[in-house]
Amino acid sequence: MEGLEGTLAELRDTFKSGRTRSVAWRKSQLRAMIEFVQDNEEEMFKVLDQDLGKHPVEAYRDEVGVVAKSAKLSLSCVEKWMAPKKGNLPLAFFPASAEVMPEPFGVVLIMGSWNFPISLTLDPLIGAISAGNVVVLKPSELSPACSSFLAEAIPKYLDPKSIKVIEGGIDVCEQLLQQNWDKIFFTGSQRVGRIVMTAAAQHLTPVTLELGGKSPAILDSSSNPTNMKVIAKRIVAAKWGSCSGQACIAIDYMLVEEKFASYLIDLLEKTIKQFFGENPRESKSLCKILNKNNFMRLLDLLKDPLIRASVVYGGSVDEETMYIEPTILLNPPLDSQIMTEEIFGPLLPIITLNNIHDSIEFISSRPKPLAIYAFTRDETFKKQILSKTSSGSVTFNDTLLQFVCDSLPFGGVGQSGFGRYHGKYSFDTFSHEKAILQRRFFPELEPRYPPWNNLKFQFIKLLYAFNYIGLLLLLLGLKK
Repeated sequence: MEGLEGTLAELRDTFKSGRTRSVAWRKSQLRAMIEFVQDNEEEMFKVLDQDLGKHPVEAYRDEVGVVAKSAKLSLSCVEKWMAPKKGNLPLAFFPASAEVMPEPFGVVLIMGSWNFPISLTLDPLIGAISAGNVVVLKPSELSPACSSFLAEAIPKYLDPKSIKVIEGGIDVCEQLLQQNWDKIFFTGSQRVGRIVMTAAAQHLTPVTLELGGKSPAILDSSSNPTNMKVIAKRIVAAKWGSCSGQACIAIDYMLVEEKFASYLIDLLEKTIKQFFGENPRESKSLCKILNKNNFMRLLDLLKDPLIRASVVYGGSVDEETMYIEPTILLNPPLDSQIMTEEIFGPLLPIITLNNIHDSIEFISSRPKPLAIYAFTRDETFKKQILSKTSSGSVTFNDTLLQFVCDSLPFGGVGQSGFGRYHGKYSFDTFSHEKAILQRRFFPELEPRYPPWNNLKFQFIKLLYAFNYIGLLLLLLGLKK
């Protein structure tokens, strides 16, 4: 960090030179990113296993494949994305032309997260490169193997004068946040997100915050038994099959009708055993808890006697290996910590309601979640969920797929974050859309200038009220 000022100065000089604005530079870096993924696939599997115990299949699905897909899409589209778009102008401006030109912000700070340390660090980087920015990349120190790998490997592939990787802990983050950036992109907790936003406010720096929250799943009991087996697979996959619930888009809790709860619990138990075996501790498909701090936080949730009493499946722990069994809880107290804070672990509360339609009020009375998952065939109920709740996304009859769909924006709302990315949305997030208007000197519209009179007032009034028609009528009236 002693050379931070020099690093930033070099990046600013690079950006001022204009090299990152060219389509040739952007495409060269995106090709290099694709080559980076191809060359280092096995190494990424290795470091993801070291930090989080991710199986190669899960690692490719959620991390390596995501980066490769994003880089290839950006490479094929970046020239089209960066082209100016024609803007429409009122007839009153004739003769004139307008366009909207995307331009890079400049020097960008990207702060990655530990739970998806490859994809949630490199996917935003792809957007920043596509938009023509220079970047400081700060991987999470909580996934040290992945952080070291990125710091060592990226300079071998990407332009070292335009893209820098800086490692370190809290002290490094604090020093980085003291600098004057043109854009900050942060993925992580709400607590740290507030710190990032406070620091950015000192320089009026625009920020994108990809946070989290308590994402609920609604299960309508009208689903038939055949569908229920599929639903159970999708629920278990969304809770335990992606980083053991240590994911911002994981199901945090479920809402079901009381009469349906026992059937659902039985089905989830069978599916957990199908996915992870009779003893999930031995499964190679279940990620480990990140570290001792996260393990103790989850253990504290389970130590509450009222919470222990609500456990209906699982609940076993091993402090030595930091293992927590996939656990289902039925109706824990709504004012307990497990129901007021994001769980971020392999614990799934199920809350029962008299009527599933009450789930709308339950969700809307709480902070806005990153995602809502709803399993229902009722089209009216779907419309009510969409119109009466607010969330970063809504997925009907499936889970997690919204994250890997580049045609959809990914991001939160309210306390679950703000800003969006993926696909073209990543390019937009790291671009400023500059409005450009060009007009000739003649003809001139005198009513726009003082001294004011009633005729000029009527002209401007009609111009705003009717645009083209009002102006033509007024011109005809003036001619008479």
